[in-house]
This record gives sequence, C-alpha cells and structure tokens, in this order.
Amino acid sequence: MQPLLDTISQALTLNPASLRWQGVGSLPSTYAVSELAAASIGAAGLALARLLEQQTDNCPLVRVDRRLASFWFASSLRPQGWQPPGLWDAIAGDYACADGWIRLHTNAPHHRAAVERVLGSCANRNEVASKVASWSADQLESALVAAGGCAARMRSWLDWCAHPQGQAVNAQPLILRETFASDTPLKWRGTTQRPLAGIKVLDLTRILAGPIATRLLAGFGAQVLRIDPPGWEEPAVVAEVTLGKRCARLDLRDRADRLVFERLLGDADILVHGYRADALERLGLGHERRRQLNPGLIDVSLNAYGWSGPWKERRGFDSLVQMSTGIAREGMRWQQANQPVPLPVQALDHATGYLMAAEAIRALEERLRTGAGSRARLSLARTAKLLVEHGTVGDDLPLAAQTVDDLDLHLEQTPWGLAQRLKGPLTVGDAVLRWDFGACELGSAAPHW
Repeated sequence: MQPLLDTISQALTLNPASLRWQGVGSLPSTYAVSELAAASIGAAGLALARLLEQQTDNCPLVRVDRRLASFWFASSLRPQGWQPPGLWDAIAGDYACADGWIRLHTNAPHHRAAVERVLGSCANRNEVASKVASWSADQLESALVAAGGCAARMRSWLDWCAHPQGQAVNAQPLILRETFASDTPLKWRGTTQRPLAGIKVLDLTRILAGPIATRLLAGFGAQVLRIDPPGWEEPAVVAEVTLGKRCARLDLRDRADRLVFERLLGDADILVHGYRADALERLGLGHERRRQLNPGLIDVSLNAYGWSGPWKERRGFDSLVQMSTGIAREGMRWQQANQPVPLPVQALDHATGYLMAAEAIRALEERLRTGAGSRARLSLARTAKLLVEHGTVGDDLPLAAQTVDDLDLHLEQTPWGLAQRLKGPLTVGDAVLRWDFGACELGSAAPHW
C-alpha cells in the first residue's frame, strides 16, 4: 500500500503518517486498483487533516476502509425499487479492425453521429463490426477524431511511451500546479465535523472524474453549485454524482448567461472544471480572465490526455484512455483473452476525481494560510501512468461481498425514488462523509449561491 500512497503524498506535499487502513481484499485486476482507490481517497483525507491541523492545532487521524473504497470506485448508489439507465450506448464498445482493436465511445448523441458520418448508418453492433473490420485501427481512430468523435485504438504501454502524446503526458508531474499572489484573504468557517462548511465550489464538470471530486467536497460541507449547458444530460450517472449538490443550467455562449456565470465565479472559492484544454478559452473564459474575475480563486481542472503534446485538446474518457495507454492490452494478456480487458471499474476517473478533491483541499489550506490563489491541472492519462508504473500484482484476496452492514441506514429521497448509499470509506477525526441532501436532476436549481 505504502509506495503508491507515497507517490501521491509527495505530489500533494502531504505527510501520510496520520493515515490508518482497514479492510482487506482487492478488485480483480492485474493492476493495483484497490490500492489506487484507497490511496487516492486517503490523499483527500490527509489534505483535510492538514487543513484541520492548521485551524485547530490538532491533526486528526485519517481512516480509510480499503474494501469500501473499492466499492465506491464502482458505485455508491443502491436504488430501492428502481434502476438508472444503462451506462453504454447500443454501439459503444470494442471492435476488431484489420490490424488490431479500437474502442468507440458513443454515449453522447453527437459522438454517435460522428461515428455514423465516418462509417455510415449503424443500427446495431453487428453492422458496426462488419464496417470496422476493413479499417486499420490507426486510420479509423484518426478519421473518427477528425469527424468530432471519440475513439481509441488499443496500444501497448511501450507503444504509448513511444507515442508523441505518451511522451508528452508521461513527462508531466501528476499535478501541474501554479500559485498566484492575492490580496483577498479567506476566513475558515468550518468545524471539525464539517471542515469545508462555508466554502463555495463552482462545478463545471461532466462524467465522471470532476463530479466525483465535487461530490467529496460536498460530503465534507462545501456548498457545490454545478452548471450544465441546456440540453446536456447524464441519465446513467446523474443519481450517482449529484449527491449533495445544487444543479443549474447556463449557456456560456449566451452573453446574459455568461455574465451570470462570471458573477458566480467571482464569488466562488473553488472552481472545478473538466472541459477540453481550449474550451473555456474559446468562450472568453480563459485562465487570465478567470484570474481577473477572482484573483484568489482555487482553479482545479482535468482533461483526458494531458496538457501538452498533439492530443492535449483531444476528447477522451476513462475507457478510451485505458485503450491508449496499454491498460486494456495488459488486461487481455493477464486474462489470456481474445479481446481487450479493461479495469473492473473506471478507476482512472475515480482516482483522478479524488486527487482533484485532495488538491482543492490542499490549495484551500494554502489560501487560508497565505491568501494565495492557485491553478492545478490533472489528466486521466497521467493517472494511468501512476497506476501502470506501480506494476502488476499477483493473486490477492478477493473482496468480501457487500452486506447490509455496508449500507448507510439513511434513506435518500431522489427524483427517481428512494435509495441507499454505501457507508463512506473515509473519516477524518470527527468528520465523516455526510451530504445535506440527496441526488437531484440536472438543471433543477437556479444559478445562484
């Protein structure tokens, strides 16, 4: 456990001495996925502990349940009498090309439309498979990306390390960080039970890492306001990731809505966003503009493939990055399978989300202490390097199956029906993960604090 936690702690300048583990077992994978789950969640706890030590002169113990952390990397939600929609579009998935494998990500309608612009109309997976079979993986990946779609051919880790984008992202630190002087001091209004109370978090994220980051911040008391554009929906995961948040809609291409957003940003303490590297710049909300609107802002963002190199603006998702970086190929070798084998959970998303939360809390501690604002950038591909370079693992104990004792007794009222959540995997002294209200629909709140 310690080497991976040490790497993360060094990136966040945290001392892991106050962390205690419980729970045994691992998710089935050739990679240390359960260790990544526990270590990334633990890092957020260590950042909270340091913040509390700064404010109270007492460093609380951080406790992480490795087994529950592994479960949270899959899903925390247990609906009572209803089920969310399926995660995947009908034609999303892995396909054999003439010379290898490619994964198509078609959950968003415009991404599926891009596939059909390249391949023609595709009613089902069999049609897609027959059309893909004649393409080379490289040529099809390039054609789909050029058409505005999302796809990734399967590469090995060595192939990725030799690729210009692999070289670029692997040369970056786990967290790219800048600090900015500010004359806007911030006063801590939290408590040992709710250490982030009074902190305003503006959430400009989508599936899945960013919403996980802000869900954790809300769980320790932060006021989280998520902003989505009109028409954007995430039916498969919205009940999972909107826990404890208010969700509003603004069209940042509209001048009036952009002015509303700028006022919200000016009053925010933390901004978390997951747009591609150039997206906010094209909307007139680039880094310099955000800093002008809020000099003390803690600005935390992620993208798929890193912040330099030819793919820095490429669309991507966890499952695609697993294909690009060799993870799915190594899983295929481990299982002696005849097709790509991904991680058992979307671990790059989840781990990056918890690392973003940890960095936001670390930067908040710095802001409280010095007044400085900051900017931090993470990526799914750089988290993939963290996991891959930790190495493959041998056989480990499987996780014990979930029992009723793993569930919080509280019944959560959601727009879709009642639900229970798993118990939180993290405690920091007297602070436990607790959300002030249940999951909500996107766009169900007004855009104000």
